[in-house]
Amino acid sequence: MEGYVIGVSKTEYILITCLPRHLIKEGGRLVDEQQYLFVDFEFTMPEKGKKMKGFYPEIIEAGIVAVVNDQIYEKYSSYVVPVRFPVLTERCKSFLRISQEQVNQGITFHELIQKFSSLTNGCKNTVVTWGNMDMKVLRHNCHQADLSLPFNAREVDLSMEYKRFFGDKNQTGLWKAVQEYGRDGVGKHHRALDDALTTYNIFKLVEKDKQYLHNPDKTTIGDRVDFSQLFNEFA
Repeated sequence: MEGYVIGVSKTEYILITCLPRHLIKEGGRLVDEQQYLFVDFEFTMPEKGKKMKGFYPEIIEAGIVAVVNDQIYEKYSSYVVPVRFPVLTERCKSFLRISQEQVNQGITFHELIQKFSSLTNGCKNTVVTWGNMDMKVLRHNCHQADLSLPFNAREVDLSMEYKRFFGDKNQTGLWKAVQEYGRDGVGKHHRALDDALTTYNIFKLVEKDKQYLHNPDKTTIGDRVDFSQLFNEFA
């Protein structure tokens, strides 16, 4: 699908793709459609081996992929300025390969919540993450900022769906899971939008496997017989 980019800056961009007309009402908003939001956050991290009094993880990068009718209509990416511990630890910068300057130019947490509100308003929403930490941190950050969770949505931890579907004993990492499908992750691991897109790709693969198990093609005797050999027997 064709699309266009708006709101471009060093730290934030939005890609809007063109939806079929029946999905859009006046003002460009979705009309009561089932929407999937594939979400990934990156968080602040404490310095290893040091006690940081009052520390809790804060969202410093957000990636959102909005999908309606199996079509991506918006990709959103932004850095987010932390409040409680605004200076990133060396461990955090090294692990996420992120700089203090990048985060300093990000949006506020309040602006991130406003973005979620604008995305989810008027839709039936399902939020899909890989693991449960993203939603835990979002809820805790909302609580610390005295804000309500910006959506009322069904929440899906795709890593648990993957674990149950394949009967694994332990949870599988995001990129290991996509590699087990013989695919590569999108972009760079631990970049929020890339991980959100990778989560969406795994979601599509798992859903396809589920459909196959629920509706396998029935095998007939004709599928099992090599008629070319059978005809040769009577030639």
